[in-house]
Amino acid sequence: MIEDQASSLRKMASNNLIKVIAVTGGKGGVGKTNVTLNTAISMAKMGKRVLVLDADLGLANIDVMLGLRVEKNLSHVLSGECLLEDILVHGPNGVMIAPATSGTKSMTELSSVEHAGLIRAFSELRTKIDVLIVDTAAGISDMVISFSRAAQDIMVVVCDEPTSLTDAYALIKILNRDHGVFRFKVVANMVRNMREGQELFAKLSKVSNRFLDVALELVATVPFDENIRKSVRKQKCIVDAFPNSPASNAINTLAKNAMAWPIPSQPGGHLEFFLEQLVGQNNSTVSEKL
Repeated sequence: MIEDQASSLRKMASNNLIKVIAVTGGKGGVGKTNVTLNTAISMAKMGKRVLVLDADLGLANIDVMLGLRVEKNLSHVLSGECLLEDILVHGPNGVMIAPATSGTKSMTELSSVEHAGLIRAFSELRTKIDVLIVDTAAGISDMVISFSRAAQDIMVVVCDEPTSLTDAYALIKILNRDHGVFRFKVVANMVRNMREGQELFAKLSKVSNRFLDVALELVATVPFDENIRKSVRKQKCIVDAFPNSPASNAINTLAKNAMAWPIPSQPGGHLEFFLEQLVGQNNSTVSEKL
């Protein structure tokens, strides 16, 4: 019975290929959420159905950044009060947001059962989407690692600060050595020019290639742009508020290129990870009953 269920779940996953991107960085303050939202909106303008998961479960801020009214969030899904579909709110250009909570410590310390509940909620999502973008929390917590592992593509956002490079390397190291993640896409954010972005990437690549078995790819250099601050104050994203600004142009290029990244023909990333968790949980339950 367990094998039959696993087979049907894997078949379902392969028939519903979804591009899943985790946006992370290790350090806070590198502009990770801005990259997430602007990339999502840019993809939506291309006609894609995009869902953004605010995975900073205890310090959520995506809804605030967009000025959205949120009545229910992931905590209500975990408590069984509602389904994932019930908490989704619509942002600019039809982007869907799965909001988390803010100022709730318990959401940052989910038990394995609660984590499985969140996984199940996404596995049972009925809303049709083309892209799921996960905006992870800062740091290298178990939740950050789990969501990063669940993605098909991991975008590591870095800026020109020593602590940013150090924390990004620490995250890459854990995902590579402990979880076998090999490929990482890097976004050099808030740089003065293309050259500075390439130099920043070179620094991260040098230490990563020396000590780890990884392949890093520079996928975007987003310039420092005063219009970002202006758009944040307006509770808008720069690709909407200032569509022709340098940062908007860089994000639009990133979004266009990201849509061309291949999706595994077999169940992978988010779906495979969630299905494995569910099948594993069912196996454990059967073993306990035996």
